[in-house]
Amino acid sequence: MKIGIPLETRPGETRVASTPEAVKKLTGKGLEILVESGAGTRAGYPDAAYAEAGAQITDRAGAYDVDILLRVRRPDADDVAAMRPGGIFIGLLESCGEDAIVGSMIEKGVRVLAMERMPRTSRAQSMDALSSQSNIAGYRATLEAAARYGRFFPMMMTSAGSAKPARVVILGVGVAGLQAIATARRLGADVYAYDVRPETRDQILSLGAKPIDLDLGESGAGEGGYAKELSDEAKARQQAALADELAKAHVIITTALIPCRPAPVLIGEDVVKRMRPGSVIVDLAAANGGNCPLTRPDEIVERHGISIVGFTNYPSMVAADASAFYGRNLLNLLDIMIEKGESGPKLKDLAADDITAAMLMPS
Repeated sequence: MKIGIPLETRPGETRVASTPEAVKKLTGKGLEILVESGAGTRAGYPDAAYAEAGAQITDRAGAYDVDILLRVRRPDADDVAAMRPGGIFIGLLESCGEDAIVGSMIEKGVRVLAMERMPRTSRAQSMDALSSQSNIAGYRATLEAAARYGRFFPMMMTSAGSAKPARVVILGVGVAGLQAIATARRLGADVYAYDVRPETRDQILSLGAKPIDLDLGESGAGEGGYAKELSDEAKARQQAALADELAKAHVIITTALIPCRPAPVLIGEDVVKRMRPGSVIVDLAAANGGNCPLTRPDEIVERHGISIVGFTNYPSMVAADASAFYGRNLLNLLDIMIEKGESGPKLKDLAADDITAAMLMPS
């Protein structure tokens, strides 16, 4: 059974779908791994390391002519054309509703497993790529905020005087938000956090941050641990109640997302105008419209003396570890997909397992 690891071609993408460490484990199971030359270079994994782990270094065509294709990001039309009919694609598709690329893969006979459709169960936890990559995004976004904020994060006491700690507000307490809280606390900031789901309050306190409590008249808790969209009335109450807290912040890191919906607006321009000049907003929801309407994807804009950072791919800024985490997610997934057969590794029935059945598209 052949598994392919191609070079990611999306602009700015530096991750790779598997690392030499993961490849060594896969080849140990009798699988044949084909790695496109240069696939791991930008993440710090040279061809020689893959070859030493037992992989075959090949060209693009060789990496795509496989039984199972592993990718980080969604393919384009040229990628689909290079895929083997009857094969399997596994990757983050970033897909909602009808998707022409997914449709073209299915039409070609390629079975599509979307990593973002991984069920949120304890059994699937080790395969949850959204969580592993969001964790990294929360960490790296906090470092971005600290670097762009023109003052100290921690309290500093020196012979030249003292400086108060930065007041950091985290909006959205999912995986990325929790890591942002933890990282900002480690940097010594005074951290506050808010989420529409009441169950996150204890998590905020456990990390040493202060929860922002608002009475919206309804809960934002949705299914599977995700937030749900609030009513228009609750959104209005939320923005009004949050405004004073946000205006006092020196750094705001927003992570509020609702799957397959535009990002909720949490920081209006009126709030930005009230913030202290030199403050920073890092908007992790930039790719989905942003939690601040002034955010521009993959840009840093200056408005009313405030820096608004809209980078959309923080994991690629920590490519080596992000690739290692993602590679382990895929390795654990392949463990439940492939079993030993009389003549070598063989694929199990994907529809018979609750994890792979949930990932299969369309479903």
